[in-house]
Amino acid sequence: MSEQSLQDRYAPENRCFGCGPANEKGLRIKSFVRGDDVVASFQPAPHHLAFEGMLNGGIAGALLDCHSNWTAAWAMMQDRGTDTPPCTVTAEFHVKLRAPTPMAKPLELHAKPVSVEGDKVVVEARIDADGKTTATCRGVFVAVKEGHPAYHRW
Repeated sequence: MSEQSLQDRYAPENRCFGCGPANEKGLRIKSFVRGDDVVASFQPAPHHLAFEGMLNGGIAGALLDCHSNWTAAWAMMQDRGTDTPPCTVTAEFHVKLRAPTPMAKPLELHAKPVSVEGDKVVVEARIDADGKTTATCRGVFVAVKEGHPAYHRW
């Protein structure tokens, strides 16, 4: 059996636009743990275009947001020693679009937790295209409690 992504393993019915396996019109990113790094590969489709051959900045942000959120959930799970990740959401997110992101080849996403403090994780992530970093982000992700609309999403 091949390795499952974090999304497929822990949230197969999730319908999030960026990372939900059950959202047929979503980006459906697949994040995999590689040591301290969480990685994903994403091939943009023609409708993700900003201008000829280049990725829309909002799509870049969505990729980084969801990939970072799963990195935070994984980090919190490891920190707590649990078998399932807590439901996490984005509390704060800053994206820097450093260069146009070409769409011809798959994009590589990389994310690492910077700190884990209770229900809060800070993550830094990037998109690489053709070996060049085209976008970076730093975000704060928090585990939600009973009563929050995202509490039982996975």
